[in-house]
Amino acid sequence: MAKNAATVSFDNERLQLVNSSDDVIGYESKLAAHLGKGQLHRAFSIFIVNEKGQAALQRRSTNKLLWPGYWANSCCSHPREGETIMDAAYRRLSEELGTQTTLQWLYKFEYRSEYNDVGTEHELCSVLIGHIDSKRELSPNQTEIDDISWVDWHEIGAWLNDPNIPTTPWLALEWSHLNEHHLNAVLNL
Repeated sequence: MAKNAATVSFDNERLQLVNSSDDVIGYESKLAAHLGKGQLHRAFSIFIVNEKGQAALQRRSTNKLLWPGYWANSCCSHPREGETIMDAAYRRLSEELGTQTTLQWLYKFEYRSEYNDVGTEHELCSVLIGHIDSKRELSPNQTEIDDISWVDWHEIGAWLNDPNIPTTPWLALEWSHLNEHHLNAVLNL
């Protein structure tokens, strides 16, 4: 697995603050949007799945402010000021995993989760799916990702219930919803 180490995420990048109806109500730096109780902002989560029914899960960099070293979906981030969700998702897929594939938007949801006394994710999060061939090599960005693991889709539930495997709150929420409402799209059936 090739790795790159270009810095692609910055505390001062301006995120899109939104209301629960997904109307932009302003902009804030990434750092400020996540401190304290957090401010509701747009985000996205991407699941990359191969033809074997395995999803690429990433272990977040231990340098991350929120949920460092925790396992999450394949790729997640935020659209910057002036960017659409899809443009940001394709940009970030390349920046974080060094790959491209067609992405399909599935749904969005709002959640709020505090990480210790450090900060909060309060996001209106779009969930997307992409499929790649298992022979394709990913190139995880070392400033964002400490590890990648290909996990059978149905085994993710065991990861979520294992106290020895730290997982992000959004991974649990998204995996559950995808199983209930979008399993055919996830597994490309």
